[in-house]
Amino acid sequence: MNELFKGFARAYAEQNGYLLAATLSPISPPENPQRLRLILKSSNSSSIKGDIKHLIKSNASHQRGLDHEEIKGWVEVYAAYWNAVGDIVAGEDGKSTWTKVYESWKELTSILIRGYNNFGFEAWTIPCLYMIGKYLRLFAIRSDTERSRNIGDNSGGASLMQDDFDPETEKQGQLRDCEQHLKRIFTLCLNDRAPLEESRKWGIYFIINLLFKTYFKLNSASLSRTILKTLSAYRGDMPPLSAFPKSQRVTFKFYEGVLFFLEENYVEAEKHLVEAWELCHKDATQNLERILTYLIPCRLLTTHVLPTKALLEPFPRLQRLFFPLAQCIRKGDLRAFDVALQEGEDEFVKRRIYLTLERGRDIALRNLLRKVFIAGGFDELKEGETTPVRRTRVPVAEFRAAICMGSGGELVDTDEVECLIANMIYKDLMKGYIARERGIVVLSKKGAFPGTGV
Repeated sequence: MNELFKGFARAYAEQNGYLLAATLSPISPPENPQRLRLILKSSNSSSIKGDIKHLIKSNASHQRGLDHEEIKGWVEVYAAYWNAVGDIVAGEDGKSTWTKVYESWKELTSILIRGYNNFGFEAWTIPCLYMIGKYLRLFAIRSDTERSRNIGDNSGGASLMQDDFDPETEKQGQLRDCEQHLKRIFTLCLNDRAPLEESRKWGIYFIINLLFKTYFKLNSASLSRTILKTLSAYRGDMPPLSAFPKSQRVTFKFYEGVLFFLEENYVEAEKHLVEAWELCHKDATQNLERILTYLIPCRLLTTHVLPTKALLEPFPRLQRLFFPLAQCIRKGDLRAFDVALQEGEDEFVKRRIYLTLERGRDIALRNLLRKVFIAGGFDELKEGETTPVRRTRVPVAEFRAAICMGSGGELVDTDEVECLIANMIYKDLMKGYIARERGIVVLSKKGAFPGTGV
């Protein structure tokens, strides 16, 4: 444990919050795989607080005015950390559970929060909140998985006797509990009234991103809006987003974009996702792939831009999912589009993009109808005319024949074809009107198919 507090002393001497946070890691580093076991063996439950106090005083009490109250706070934190390490090591030996690990880590979280409220922990130490919050969420997820598995193994007839049993709530009970503690950290950072250079507000976006991830995992993404509304009320007292680390900005912009996406505000979604994309380093392939997963459907619906093979080549999973759809949309192949959408359904639903991609069928239909329009050629030039004008009066029967072919030979009656065309006109994917009594569609002479150049 002496090495642990040498790290603590060095962090205090340099006021390096990330170095300090590393001393609270629940993971042994590759260069020292026995770190947690050595920490656990270095003391016992009856003397741990005394040992920690002695080590802090001997290693770091002289560093930058570490006073009595602050030492007292850190003793409580590292004693709770030692207890959590005990449960982690016991779990590795098959003698504990993830639920016990979560509970002990939750206690550590509460004690660390108390350190900021009662013992004067300085703002430079906020990376400790990052470390604690990050693993609180991961341990909650593992605990829920463990508990869900145990409930499934032992349920027998018990659930038949519990009319109020909610399996979904039970599955994620620990993560819901974790969300409450993450909100405590959010409030701790947001409400700090110290000058910005000494403020805990510098921890706000990391915690917001953890909350976003938690809400999405809980299928409660809409709760993220509450966090954003609270944040907006403090904007004047906050450092600008541009002043925060790039990784935090990328994650924040990504989740903002996805929130707009889920609210079907695709223009705003695209704006935020593009910002996230531009912030990403080009070798951050995983982040770029996540952003593209939502950016592609946005652009499909806002500008009708389809992904190219070159764009997708660095992302084989996305190429497998999106390129078949893109080809079908370009060709106006309705039947093949339905098949491609069905084949990727599980992944599209998981990513919450299925319903958006389903609307791509309208773009495929637009492209199919446009082919009919182009194939119709030009009207004969009238006397005095020199510029050819495309035929703008197209028989409904021609559109019907194309739709039947695009649907794999399935017969589609005229009324349904007229309904499809009327829907295209309503959605501004075509410009014109249907003259039913004459059995024709009268298209606009300019921009009959917006966004395509004709």
